[in-house]
Amino acid sequence: MIVEGLLTTVDSAGNLNVAPMGPIVDGDFAALTLRPFRGSTTYENLLATKVAVFHIVDSVDLIAEAAIRKLSRNRIPPTKPAAKIAGFVLEDCCRYFELQVTECDISEARSSMTAKVVLQQERRPHFGFNRARHAVIEAAILATRVHILPKSEIESAIQFLKPAVEKTGGPVETGAFQMLVTYIEEHFAKGART
Repeated sequence: MIVEGLLTTVDSAGNLNVAPMGPIVDGDFAALTLRPFRGSTTYENLLATKVAVFHIVDSVDLIAEAAIRKLSRNRIPPTKPAAKIAGFVLEDCCRYFELQVTECDISEARSSMTAKVVLQQERRPHFGFNRARHAVIEAAILATRVHILPKSEIESAIQFLKPAVEKTGGPVETGAFQMLVTYIEEHFAKGART
């Protein structure tokens, strides 16, 4: 099963990176398979430090911002030091899992890194998702794929998702969806992959 959330990693100097991640999770959450693309900051950090924290969140605006790299050092949400690894936990999350990478397969463009859960904590109840929140998550995934998917496929998917946001979203979901749509439109306006 794939569970969408946010992954915090650090580089060898301790600089924090927050990125969306959909790891493959075994049934009891004892291990996660992380699949960062080669060359990404997450990939480089995991190779360098072999640690991360995976967060289950219900803040779709944060997932959207992380997907299009709008979380700069000045806009990183509040964190606290992790307990078992040299990393950071997002304070506003529902659950988190401190991870130690035990195996790396970097033979493909999308790597496969097995990570053992060394600590898991529940912070607060999950607010839940409605159709709009699911649509924002799907749009965030599309935004991370603008360099590999055709424009027509992404535009078609966005048109399919848009009514869910319009019918069931509030200001947060509407704003996050529009931010992602603008990012996608600007990417393709630059003459990138058609």
